Amino acid sequence: MDIGSTADGVAPVVDLAFDSGALHVLRAEVQVHACQAGMPEERAGDMVLAVNELASNVIRHGAGGGRLRMWNLGGALRCQVDDGDPPGRAMTNALPEMPGHGLWVVRQVADQVQILSGQRGTCATITFNLP
Repeated sequence: MDIGSTADGVAPVVDLAFDSGALHVLRAEVQVHACQAGMPEERAGDMVLAVNELASNVIRHGAGGGRLRMWNLGGALRCQVDDGDPPGRAMTNALPEMPGHGLWVVRQVADQVQILSGQRGTCATITFNLP
């Protein structure tokens, strides 16, 4: 489910297209914005880890590139990583089983995880509550 250019009426603080050559930029942007929002450094590191895992999956198993959007919703930071057009008919957690533990790690560190897949792509949305 693509939540579009706004989330709860808030414009994204990050809107970044990425591929394998831009993962370092993606990680730096997430770190900076998480810390600016008041997230403790260790928790910001968890957020960077989760976003990196999702973006790496897009590169490895998707179209080779994707888009990250990040919103500061006041009490939480929300990130959306997608691998193409917004998914059509959505199916929750429809990603195939893959080797590795990336999605498991994401589910362990994020406060909320939603992964929707459809004929036109996959969209993962994660939320981290702010202190």
